[in-house]
This record gives sequence, C-alpha cells and structure tokens, in this order.
Amino acid sequence: MKSRVTIRQLATGVPGLDEVLGGGISEFSFNLIAGQPGCGKTTLAHQIMFALATPERPALYFTVLGEPPLKMLRYQQQFGFFDSEKINHSIRFINLSDATLEGDLDTVLWRITEEVQKQSPALVFVDSFRSVVLANQVLGKSQAELQQFVHQLGMLMTSWQATTFLIGEYFDDTDANPACTVADGLIWLRQSVQRNSMVRKMEVLKMRGQPTLPGLHTFRIEHQGIQVFAPMEQERQPPAALTLPVGSASRLSIGVPQLDSMLGGGLPRGYSVLVAGPSGSGKSILAGAFLAEGARQGETGVIAAFEQQPSGSRNPVVAALIAQGVVGIVDSRAPDLSIDEIVHMLIAEIERLKATRVVIDSLSGFELALAPTFREDFRESLSGMVSALACRGVTVLMTSELEDRYTDLRFSPYGTAFLTDAIIMQRYIEIDSRLRRMIAVVKIRASAHSDEMRLFRIDDDGLHIEDRLVGYEGLLGPRPARQPDRHAAAGGTR
Repeated sequence: MKSRVTIRQLATGVPGLDEVLGGGISEFSFNLIAGQPGCGKTTLAHQIMFALATPERPALYFTVLGEPPLKMLRYQQQFGFFDSEKINHSIRFINLSDATLEGDLDTVLWRITEEVQKQSPALVFVDSFRSVVLANQVLGKSQAELQQFVHQLGMLMTSWQATTFLIGEYFDDTDANPACTVADGLIWLRQSVQRNSMVRKMEVLKMRGQPTLPGLHTFRIEHQGIQVFAPMEQERQPPAALTLPVGSASRLSIGVPQLDSMLGGGLPRGYSVLVAGPSGSGKSILAGAFLAEGARQGETGVIAAFEQQPSGSRNPVVAALIAQGVVGIVDSRAPDLSIDEIVHMLIAEIERLKATRVVIDSLSGFELALAPTFREDFRESLSGMVSALACRGVTVLMTSELEDRYTDLRFSPYGTAFLTDAIIMQRYIEIDSRLRRMIAVVKIRASAHSDEMRLFRIDDDGLHIEDRLVGYEGLLGPRPARQPDRHAAAGGTR
C-alpha cells in the first residue's frame, strides 16, 4: 500500500483562524478570500502575507485596478502585523492595472507568469481578482474564457509551488464564479450593521483535505489586525467533585459559612452554580464573597461584569481583590460582542491568573452586552460557554436577575437552569409588614443538601444567614394569619 502524501500546513498568523481552517493553509494551495467591500479581505490577506513571508519564502502581491500600492500600504502599516523591513525584500508589490484595462486575460496571465518566473515567490496574492472578472465581462468575453484563465492560473501556481490567494469582492454569486470551483480553499467574509453594532463573520466554505469548523465565526479588526473567535472546546467533562475520591478536598467554601452548611459542606469543586433572585436581593454580594473566600484560600478568580463596575465603590470587596491582582476582570463595553469573543476573553484571564473561580454577573447584563444578532441564540451559546469553562475545571458562579412575582417559581428567564450543577434561590417575603430576604438551595447535582428556606440579612460585613423560615407553606405560603379585629370581636361596627 502506497504511503499518503504529506501536505504541509502553514500557520496564518491570524489568531483563531488556524483552528477554524483545521490547522492552517495548505502549502501550494489555490485559495479565494471573498466578501463584500469593507469586510476585511485585504487586511486578512496582508496579515497572512506578513506572517508567512521570509527571505526564503518571498511573497508577490499583485494589485489589479484596486488601491495603488502606496495608498494601500499607508493604511495597512497602522496594524501591528505590518513590518516595513519586509517591503521590497521578502514582499514585493506589482501593479497590473495597465494589463487589466486592456481586457486581455492572456496579457494579465502573461504578466503574472513573467513576474513569478523572475521572482520565484512561495506566496502569490492577486487583489482584486474581481477586477479581472469585471474587465472580462465589459469586453464581452465569454465565461468559458474566464474559466480557462482561472484554470490555467491555478495550474501554473501549483506547478511553481506557490501558495496563492485571490482576493475579490463578491456577494452571493459563488455558483457562477469559476474561481470558486477551481479554488482549493474558499474563505468568505461577511459584515452587517445592526443598530450601533458592526458584526463581522467568517465562513470557510471549502478547504480541501482539512476538517474545518463549520458555521459562521465572528471576528474583529483591531490595532493588531484580525482576530477570529473560534468556538472553544465544548465537550463537557464530569465535574471534579464527581471524580475525586470520598474524603478528598472536593468541596470549596462559597464564602458564607451558614450557606456552606446548607450546600452540604460547600460547593463541589468544578461545579457551576446559578444564583437567582430579584434586584437588590444580594446576588452580587454573594458573588463577591465567593471570590473573597477564594483569595483567602490562596485561589485566584475572574469576574465578567456586565452591570456594575466591580472596580468602583459600589462593590468595594471585588474592587480590592482586583487592585491586589488576585481577581481579573472582563468588562468590555464594545457594542458588538459575540459570546465566543467573551468566552475567549474569559479563558485568556483564567489562563493568565491560573484562576479556579469565575463569576458572571449577571446573565441579564450579559445578554444586553451582546450584539442583537447574537441574542437570538443566547440559550445555545450560554450552554457552550458553560461547557467550555467546565472543561477547564473552574468553579463558576452566575447570577440571574428575576422579577419577583411572589407566586412564580422561576430560576432564569432563559430556561437555562438545567445547564448548571447547582441553584441557589433568593427571594423577598413580607413578614410583620417588613420586607425580608429569603434564601434556599434548590439543587446540587449528585449531592445531598438542605431543603430549608432561611432568612438572611445584608450589612456592611456582607451576607448573614439567620433562622429557618417558619409558618410559610409551599413556595411562599400564606401570609401570617391576621389578628382578630377588636371591633368585630366586640360585636361592634367600624
């Protein structure tokens, strides 16, 4: 049996793109980077080129009726990936506008062939290939001639052992585009404006011989260039508490001793817990106690804040932990966030601090922080985020704000309570004409826990759990019986 041909994969230098491509760009492949104007095609091509080009692996960049090279470089040099020392050494720009204006595809092919034979590049870029197509159409050339041109170009580049990229402005005409048929790889960039958000997505429609990640993947253009947010690993592993032997340190303190007792000795390590309750019930205070207890135990943490600013005076406990460097913060205020991007920021902070505790405060603010298009799949995306964090063995506390309807037992407006390993419920109740707070442990997966409903109070020292709630039945139960009316008891009238 003959051995298989080994195809070398080239690292693109674009964060997250190699994961989406299934390992990188195949060497000597013929690729098309397509999309509408302004979506980042040229920036992506330049970022790949500057990452790959070396004196031993030079690059040629052909410009075709697009931006003049000097104008293009003026803007591209604003990105962090730009290296001026590579210009005219590892990277050379060649303008083909004159040949393209003649409308003779043979002339364009001849010019490309001439330069490639002269320079012997390992990387070839043609930007914009769409201009070649339009020139062919204007002069009444047949689609067969364009098909032949693309086929010849692909064959020549492969024979020259050059990895090639055609950059073109396309919309949805892949069926009629011969380049899409010949190309080994097809990367499609998309963008849309939704309210005040610019949402950019990438799809790998084709990459021969590689297991690419299907679907649309968000990306962002920043000062360093393009960053692609590939989905994190979502294969859920059993929580650590389920795999540790009995008697081991499989539980951690949540920061409130009485609540630890209600949890059956603390929260199992590696679990995710949902703290649900109405506004002002103490969810963020409990989250702060969770992080502070971790710091006392020598553990680091990360908080993703989407409502309050933890570094502000409204949350002094967490602000102090952040100032000490034992808690990292993710609080991006960008209006076009995707959940994959937020997960990447969380994972980066977790890895930086080697954190074991994570707080997301709150899911309501989390949803509002996303661009409108990502809110439609919030439940599915949240499931992926919880799984990605669980794979890293961290213990996660999430808060969810609920409208307290007094008779309606709900834990999340998203129907996501099943995603978590534990649920802690907070509620308001009325006792003797006073509004009191109540807390209960609703569930802990694979673990015994208290079924008591306990009163608690909040003061300057934090959250304190008090007596068991007595005299209430069901969820909230009937109010305490009213005292007999003195006038009625006397048989009088009011």
